[in-house]
Amino acid sequence: MPRTAYVNGRYVAHGDAHVHIEDRGFQFADGVYEVVSVVDGVFADEDGHLARLSRSLNELDLPWPMHPMSLRFVMREVARRNRVRNGLVYVQITRGAAPRDFRFPVDPVPTLVVTCRSTKFSAPQQLEKGVSVITIPDIRWARRDIKSVALLPQVLGKQRAAEAGAFEAWQVDPDGTVTEGCSSNAWIVTQEGVLITRAASNRILNGITRLSLLAEAAAAGIPFEERAFTVEEAYAAREALISSASTFCVPVTRIDGKPVGDGVPGPLGRRLRQAYLAHVGVPDPVTGPVVTKL
Repeated sequence: MPRTAYVNGRYVAHGDAHVHIEDRGFQFADGVYEVVSVVDGVFADEDGHLARLSRSLNELDLPWPMHPMSLRFVMREVARRNRVRNGLVYVQITRGAAPRDFRFPVDPVPTLVVTCRSTKFSAPQQLEKGVSVITIPDIRWARRDIKSVALLPQVLGKQRAAEAGAFEAWQVDPDGTVTEGCSSNAWIVTQEGVLITRAASNRILNGITRLSLLAEAAAAGIPFEERAFTVEEAYAAREALISSASTFCVPVTRIDGKPVGDGVPGPLGRRLRQAYLAHVGVPDPVTGPVVTKL
């Protein structure tokens, strides 16, 4: 079935979708985006994603291209036209087309693009065996909290991970602490059973899945700390995890080729994944069973 996209007020064939050659997203990466998972027809954590989109727009002084409620309708219509029950919806907003100039154009007309595609999310073996990550220097700009379309450092990191046979790359600040993955937040579980993830600041993107997992851990009485952790701490951890809108919560069993704990997924990671999917009210799209709270 041909795919459909939404571009600046029109639903068009995906192959015919285009923006102006002087769009500032193309010229300057002057734009932001969000991605929302659709699981069994449910838009997971949609409110949180749109709240973060609003924050990103505000931080770049970008106007909304339409009312947020209208955007929700467009997202659902794009999913419907593409017959997506399990997949990802991408929303990208730029400052629009204008003569090339570093300064903001006066009275910009934002560009809005919404696309959607089906996905299988994680493979069953990734939950059964876990995934591997490598560590790389974090070379991004200092406003990582804005979900900007300027993703070249993440592209380079993902490529390094792929060439190393790893699923993800954890980015490391000069002080030796892990910031986050190229498209995920990073977590460890200490030998004492404490869940650790870096505190939200301009050093990381505050993941919406991350926020939900922290809320579920708090509700269940699981001890956690929001703080930076070093690569050495990660090597010594009992468990490690990654979280994102497209992976939910996936165990990490190898870091830089070293096994995490006993080298197999641990119980806390499994509990957190189940709790997150219960939070959004959907069955696990990988394993299928009905999920329960922690």
